[in-house]
Amino acid sequence: MSAKKFITDNGAEVHDRVRIETGDLTYEGLILPKHNFSEDNIIIIKLDNGYNIGISTENAKMTLISKAEKKDTVTHSKKENKELPNISILGTGGTIASFVDYKTGAVSPAITAEQLVNSVKALDEVANVSAEPLFSLASEDMKPEHWEGMAKKVKEMHDKNNHGIVIGHGTDTMSYSAAALSFQLPEISNPVVFTGAQRSPDRPSSDAHLNLVGAAKVAMSDLGEISIAMHETTNDENVAIWRGNRARKAHSSKRDAFRTPNEGPLGIVKDKIEWKDKYRSTVENTTIQAGFDENIGMVWSHPGLKIEDWENIVSRKNGVVIAGTGLGHINSDLLGAIEKTSKDIPVAMSSQCLSGSTNLNVYRNGRKLLERGVIETYDMLPETALVKMMWLSKHHQDNVRDMMGQNLVGEISNSRKLN
Repeated sequence: MSAKKFITDNGAEVHDRVRIETGDLTYEGLILPKHNFSEDNIIIIKLDNGYNIGISTENAKMTLISKAEKKDTVTHSKKENKELPNISILGTGGTIASFVDYKTGAVSPAITAEQLVNSVKALDEVANVSAEPLFSLASEDMKPEHWEGMAKKVKEMHDKNNHGIVIGHGTDTMSYSAAALSFQLPEISNPVVFTGAQRSPDRPSSDAHLNLVGAAKVAMSDLGEISIAMHETTNDENVAIWRGNRARKAHSSKRDAFRTPNEGPLGIVKDKIEWKDKYRSTVENTTIQAGFDENIGMVWSHPGLKIEDWENIVSRKNGVVIAGTGLGHINSDLLGAIEKTSKDIPVAMSSQCLSGSTNLNVYRNGRKLLERGVIETYDMLPETALVKMMWLSKHHQDNVRDMMGQNLVGEISNSRKLN
C-alpha cells in the first residue's frame, strides 16, 4: 500500500502525531512529507529524539495520537533586502543536495539548489541569495569537463552580476574541483567559495546549514582566491576557510573533514570572519583559461610496483604525476623506466604524506630521480599536482616542466617544511 493511502485510511495527515506498530516494534513520532526519492510504500516519521526513519506500510498498523496544530501557511519570502549584499549559489549535487532513502538507508541527490537555499532561513539575515542549478552529480562522477563548465559559469556570472558565488559540491572530490578552478580562474573579481555537507540536510546532525551560512559570509568578503568553507570542528559553532588548491578531505565522515598540510585555515567564520593568514584580494575583472588535458596519468607508489605496471599506466600519456612515499620515493627498480618516460613527457613527484614536503636531495634514489628529469612539487598535494599538470598541458604545453614546480596560485606553501 502506498504511504499516502496508508496515512489517509488511518485518518491522519502530514505533521500529525502517530504510533506505528510493525511486528514487535513500535514507533511514535510526527509524519513528515515525502520527498521524491523515497519509495512509494515508505512512510517517514520524525522520532522524539530528532531522527527521521522510514517505515514500510507492509503489515504495519497506525494509530492517530493527535492532530497537528493548524497554522496559517507562510511562504518563505525571498524579498530582496536592499541593505544586504547579493550572492549566488551554484548547485552541482553532492550530499548537501541529498536526502536519505529510508528504504535502503542510502543518500541520493534529491533537491535543487533553490530548495536548499529556501530551507536555510538564516541566509535571509546574511544576504540576498539567488540559486541556480548547474549539475546534479555525486562528486565521484565529476570530470574535467565539469571543472571547465564551472569555471565558464563563474566567469559569466561575475561579468553579469558582479557578486560572490557559493558552489555547493560533494565533499569527496571537492578539493579536485577547487584546485581546478584556482588554475582556470587565477584572478577573480568576487569570491568563489566551495561548500558541502558530510551529512544530508534532512538529518538532525547535518552540517549543511552552518556550512552554507559560513560560505555566504566568505562570498561577501574580498577573498580573491578559490576557497573551501566547511566546519572547523565537529561542533556546530564555526566554519573554517581553506585555500582551495591546498585543502584535502582528511576524514571520510566527520564534519570537520578538511585540512591543509603544513598550514592552518585562511580564516574562521564566526559572527564575522577572523582572518588567520594572508590571502590575495579580489581584482577588477575575473580572468579565465578554461579546459584541461585529460590524458595525464597518476602513479601511486607502493611496494611491489613493477616496471610493467608503470608502463601500462604511462603508455600514451602526455604527462604523469607520482604520489611517492615519504620525501618523494618510488621503487628503485623503476628508475630506468622513469628515465625513459621523462625523456618524452613530464614526470612530477608529489608525496603521499599529510604533512611535510618532497625533497629529492636527501636520499640517493631521490637524487637519481632528479638526475633523470623528475620534477619536484614540494608540498603540493598529489591531487592538486594532477589537476595542475592537466591544466598546464592544455595551456602551456611547452613549459610544463618549468612551471610545474612554480607556485602559480598558492598551491605550494611559502617555505618547504620537513617536520
